[in-house]
Amino acid sequence: MRLHKDAKTELIRSIPLFAGCNAAEISEVAAIADELDLREGRHLTDEHADGREFVVIISGTAAVIKGEEQVNTLGPGEWFGEIAVMTGQPRTATVLATSDVHALVIEGHRFTTLLSHAPDIRAKIEKVMAERA
Repeated sequence: MRLHKDAKTELIRSIPLFAGCNAAEISEVAAIADELDLREGRHLTDEHADGREFVVIISGTAAVIKGEEQVNTLGPGEWFGEIAVMTGQPRTATVLATSDVHALVIEGHRFTTLLSHAPDIRAKIEKVMAERA
């Protein structure tokens, strides 16, 4: 099931990472987000790998694994990958799909290009990231 434009925008608006963004800024983020279907068992990220995308789960579940230990479970509306994309640091965990996952994916270079052209969005996202740390 593909989201129509308004549903994609509303999903992004509901993500706390973008809470401070106005409607125009949310639309800019939605414009660079692609939808992907990812199969159960797929590694969505690998610990210590380069971060090349930011992912929001629309449906399905994923396990967050550090070393050999599962430390969290992610589900609809939750996201991962923003730290590696924003900082250029390696992934802090492996994320493994524990069911089929439908997700919004924003490629890192598209996200960083947006943030370099929209410093207000960058500032708002960095504020939320600092609060989560």
